[in-house]
Amino acid sequence: MAGAEAYLDIETTGLSSYDGEVTVIGIYIVRGDDCQFVQLVGDDITRGNLLAALKDVATIYTYNGSRFDLPFIGAYLGIDLCQHFRHKDLMYDCWTNNLYGGLKSVERQLGIGRELKDVDGYQAVLLWRRYCRYGDKEALTTLLEYNREDVVNLRTLRQMLGIA
Repeated sequence: MAGAEAYLDIETTGLSSYDGEVTVIGIYIVRGDDCQFVQLVGDDITRGNLLAALKDVATIYTYNGSRFDLPFIGAYLGIDLCQHFRHKDLMYDCWTNNLYGGLKSVERQLGIGRELKDVDGYQAVLLWRRYCRYGDKEALTTLLEYNREDVVNLRTLRQMLGIA
């Protein structure tokens, strides 16, 4: 089915796409009533795998994706997703509704819940390092759950803002 929507968020080894790596790409794809969650992790993060995961997607939704996620993916994988998909950065819709701060701050302001309340972007970097250095599978599991919450909550945010 064409016209699917995707909610996308990445985890990285730092804030700079010049010397950092993408560690996780989380994608929540909604095709009508059918929802699918995909995570590309580590070596599975390739241009081909990302485009395959986004097959039939018309619009990608992010939070601060125009300044972080999409440029980072562009530098890391050599692909400009805006050339292939419509992109909607929900951060600007939040600003229009006087909701400022990062995604977690906006979630708190709107009462959107999270299981992992103590994990943030910095913790995500540390979790990835623990996984890579020590083979800590619990760290990877926590990182993937953190990413899943980010991605799924993007859809909730969009619905709460009433964005068509």
